[in-house]
Amino acid sequence: MTAPPGARVALGALAVVVIGSLGLVALDVAASPFQRRTVTAGLTVLVLTPAVLLGQYAPPPYRLPYRWRWGLLLVQAVLTYVPIVVFQHRWFTLLGFLAGAVMLTLPPANSVPVSLAVVASGPLLIHTGVVESSRGSLVALLSAAITASTVFAVTHLALLSSRLYGSKEQTALLAEQRAQARMRQDLHDLVGSSLVAIAMRAENTLRADASAESARAALTEVVELARRTQEDVRLISSPGAPRSLADEFARAQRLLTTSGIGVHASLPPRLELDDAVTECLRSVLHEAVGNLLEHSRATFCEIELHADPDDIRLTVRNDGVPTGSPPPSAAPGRGTGLAGLRGRVVALGGTLRTTPEDRTFSVTATLPLP
Repeated sequence: MTAPPGARVALGALAVVVIGSLGLVALDVAASPFQRRTVTAGLTVLVLTPAVLLGQYAPPPYRLPYRWRWGLLLVQAVLTYVPIVVFQHRWFTLLGFLAGAVMLTLPPANSVPVSLAVVASGPLLIHTGVVESSRGSLVALLSAAITASTVFAVTHLALLSSRLYGSKEQTALLAEQRAQARMRQDLHDLVGSSLVAIAMRAENTLRADASAESARAALTEVVELARRTQEDVRLISSPGAPRSLADEFARAQRLLTTSGIGVHASLPPRLELDDAVTECLRSVLHEAVGNLLEHSRATFCEIELHADPDDIRLTVRNDGVPTGSPPPSAAPGRGTGLAGLRGRVVALGGTLRTTPEDRTFSVTATLPLP
């Protein structure tokens, strides 16, 4: 995992705070009379404490697992209170680091009171006489509070920066996945139905034992469909290219007419729709026409778009359902195009109905208008 820039800056700032504060403690200890016990304990604490503190405070992706940070918190508590009780006031700075670790490790409901208790423990040790200090309890209290606030603020900002960075990466990934899904859907709808129309026109010509003139006319239509398919592929590869509902109606009429199916299309003039509604209606028309060409024996198709003040309704009706046969969307072994469309329509607050009646089959999508 790549560390976001904010995490690296925060880690560097934490390192400066930790090493700088402990450096001041080391200078204070070095100014006191040297004793073997003091030197040994001081070196031990000054070596272990930075590792424990950076392990506690490190932002993602350097952040340790939660259970490890609990263990480090216990080690840090020992490394904080033992030097204070044994070697007196020179180690009061460690209280602020412990309070900051408590706020970053414990749940929010418990972290504040426990960290306040840690900060207040310095003045309490002075008042009870456990620790002798010439600096006073107020200095110990303010020093611990300032250190804890600084550590918590820097680390918390680093966590927020990492989460924001992760959200941006996730958003980019989702956008890429949506673009791929849209391209797959358009390939299925646009290119799939065009290829079906080309295959049907060629098969009809082969079966009819047509004359040279008829075969030439059929080949001309197939070439035109192939060129239109090439144009559709170009549109798919250009996400920003505008594709209106009127163009889709014209394309559907062209495909059906070329396949020998009579068409009656009704589209309101000067229709202005939201982009999401337009794209959804285009997808419904794609799928309905594709199913009609591939799965039905239709001779006539009616496409109607009706707009009301509150909603808009698209109906695609054909007469290609043989008696006793399942509707195209329910044919065994077929795809789940209409089922997928239903999810897209419902996501916009609309409904999608497939209605077989006698020898007709209709697909009706109703979408609310803003």
